[in-house]
Amino acid sequence: MNDFDFFTGTWDVANRYLTKRLAGSDEWEEFPGRSVAHTFFDGAGNFDEITFPTKGWRGATARVYDLDTEMWSLYWMSSRTGRMDPPVTGRFVDGVGEFMGTDMFEGRPVKVRFVWSEITGDAAHWQQAFSLDGKEWETNWHMYFTRTA
Repeated sequence: MNDFDFFTGTWDVANRYLTKRLAGSDEWEEFPGRSVAHTFFDGAGNFDEITFPTKGWRGATARVYDLDTEMWSLYWMSSRTGRMDPPVTGRFVDGVGEFMGTDMFEGRPVKVRFVWSEITGDAAHWQQAFSLDGKEWETNWHMYFTRTA
């Protein structure tokens, strides 16, 4: 519990986004974002909304800690789709959070992995990867968070 307390506040976000996923592409797009995060349930919950001003869409993540399993469930949603994606679940170990789940991408089932790392009082790194077989992973999105003044 309280693993995401570090994230409370407002963040500038540098995004690095793979333009074609699971296609062997190495073309990346970079764009800004701004995230505002809040905790709830005395630290057993966290919510953030991120805006992408050059893209014209927003995203949000709801995070809930399961007291019995001691694992987090993270739910991503996007204004582009109007859907909440299936959760990724996991925990923090030695300051790194790894969360796994299954979703659909272009009509195919994919494994999804989120990793939170490089966490300090003023910075954090998040990345997303997809896998078709659960063995080989393609990282397709990085977010570099810097706390606003």
